[in-house]
Amino acid sequence: MFRKLFFLLALCWAGPALADFTGRVVAVHDGDSLSVRVDGKNLRVRLDGIDAPEPGQKFAKSARSSLAKMCAGKDAKVVERGKDDRGRILGSVTCGGVDANGEQVRRGMAWVYSTYRPFGSPLYEFESHARLREMGLWRDKDPVPPWEWRKTAKK
Repeated sequence: MFRKLFFLLALCWAGPALADFTGRVVAVHDGDSLSVRVDGKNLRVRLDGIDAPEPGQKFAKSARSSLAKMCAGKDAKVVERGKDDRGRILGSVTCGGVDANGEQVRRGMAWVYSTYRPFGSPLYEFESHARLREMGLWRDKDPVPPWEWRKTAKK
């Protein structure tokens, strides 16, 4: 009896279910966020587990261009993982059969956002590959991760 009650309470506290969805990419904002049109609404999606250079930072335009070539105007499937602190959907995005999150890291257009990505994620291998081959932002001698750049930009 206790197990059934515990299970029912856990279901009540779980909150709303996350939903996977598909739609057309109508905007690419930067190297790790885009908007997907679903049922007449534009939903802002932040690619989960990665962090691309911020506007004004080296390689920001290249990262945005890379994501745009991969996804702009294409149908995308989003596997929702939650919301970020700005209310954007966090998700894994697939455009034209390509894992956009992984591909951005593989191309050297984004870091793995280790704060939000568990150890053992394939994204770490993609990042190592890009670093070793000095692809994208790894061509820079001392690339500054966006989370550090944001801290100094606020000051």
